[in-house]
Amino acid sequence: MKLGVVGLPNVGKSTLFNAITQAGAQAANYPFCTIEPNVGVVAVPDSRLDVLSEMYHPEKYTPTAIEFVDIAGLVRGAYRGEGLGNKFLSHIREVDAIVHVVRCFEDENIVHVDGSVDPVRDMETINIELIFADMDTMDKRIEKAEKNSKSGDKKLLAEVEFLKRIKSHLESGKPVRSMELTEDEREYVDGLFLLTSKPVIYVANISEDDIGRDLPQVDALYRAAAAEQAGALTICAKVEEEISELSPEEKQDFLNEMGIGESGLDKLIKECYSLLGLISFLTAGPKEVRAWTIVKGTKA
Repeated sequence: MKLGVVGLPNVGKSTLFNAITQAGAQAANYPFCTIEPNVGVVAVPDSRLDVLSEMYHPEKYTPTAIEFVDIAGLVRGAYRGEGLGNKFLSHIREVDAIVHVVRCFEDENIVHVDGSVDPVRDMETINIELIFADMDTMDKRIEKAEKNSKSGDKKLLAEVEFLKRIKSHLESGKPVRSMELTEDEREYVDGLFLLTSKPVIYVANISEDDIGRDLPQVDALYRAAAAEQAGALTICAKVEEEISELSPEEKQDFLNEMGIGESGLDKLIKECYSLLGLISFLTAGPKEVRAWTIVKGTKA
């Protein structure tokens, strides 16, 4: 399972990635500090696995894992290849879901590419780039389908109409994942490999001072995410990066002092797992305690 971490320049994307993987990706105050994607693999938190480990004292302990890819910052015009647009879009195509980091903190020392903090605007900026890329894909699919349907075959004609329906939805400025589709239609859309059909979690990156506060800009982001059938959660990437360097005991003490039961990163990892409709199947014995990734609803 591969998740792409995206965001506009200077939103805290690489800081969050550092915390997720402790990979030390460079976080700098200029747009393209992450030019090639950094990849990190992180275990999915599962307290049940720890309980089984205490019971069996196995030779091997194997949690299930998620692969995170830190993808280069995006700017307007990416769908035309501006900035690092072509690389950005190609890396997005390769991931199973998107973790979109959105800036919800004020800091005069960290410039914002648009001059002000507006999470919903930033969210829409990247969405529009992906929508334009999908519209280009749909134009090509429709052209091909129309040629095939000249025979008058009803099934092919229906396919053309459905493709046009998808394009019309994109033209309204909405991602494909927000469409109301039947199970068969969803399966067909999955085969189109559209960027805006990928599952998304929006991460509202707040300052340490704002932890525990109700913020209007975060509320607005949550509403916008719900409207397009995406997930959302709030994290202070700077704090998460700091506690990622602590021992498990020190980390828990810090969280207790902050009045937080679970780290934002653990919540993010679990949310990503859930977003993709996955669960863990556990096996245990003296040789190995292991978590296996399976699709929710899979029968034994």
